[in-house]
Amino acid sequence: MDFQTAVRTCLQEKYATIAGRARRSEYWWFALFTLIGNGVLSIIDSILFGDAQILSGLFSLAVLLPSICVAGRRMHDTGRSAWWLLLCFIPLIGILVLLWWFIQKGTDGSNEYGPDPLADQPA
Repeated sequence: MDFQTAVRTCLQEKYATIAGRARRSEYWWFALFTLIGNGVLSIIDSILFGDAQILSGLFSLAVLLPSICVAGRRMHDTGRSAWWLLLCFIPLIGILVLLWWFIQKGTDGSNEYGPDPLADQPA
């Protein structure tokens, strides 16, 4: 999955869909999109509004739900419930555990959350 496809999938096709599975590329391309978007809009905000983060704040609100959903689908791909995302509320350790799970390869074949998203890809 490329950058454009991942962003389109997360923002249009699966904006508020937590069901199913997301491969690593979908999750990480969308994370890069949100990072770049926030960075660019923060620069524009500082030029236009000084310390007020109006545009980057609106962007963050707009991508909050799809970010949570793609993270949940990524957890599903590793065979874990999306409820494990609540680990982010444990300072440092929770974030590190989630990061470790996000970089892991998903389970091969179908699991309880759906078919393998890489099954239709050529080897």
